[in-house]
Amino acid sequence: MAGRAAKAAAPGEAAFTAGKRLLQRIRTQLRKPARAYVSVAEFCAYTSLPEAEVAAALNRR
Repeated sequence: MAGRAAKAAAPGEAAFTAGKRLLQRIRTQLRKPARAYVSVAEFCAYTSLPEAEVAAALNRR
């Protein structure tokens, strides 16, 4: 990143940024607009994660 000063990321910020990038790659592959929702089924199809496991992780909070 020439010309950009590196800033220290707050705890959890790096993971948040990585998550945003992953969702944008999924949207790009699915030809969705940049701010469109990605369903759990679409996320699981892209990442090869079991849908039940992802749904359980989302419902834990």
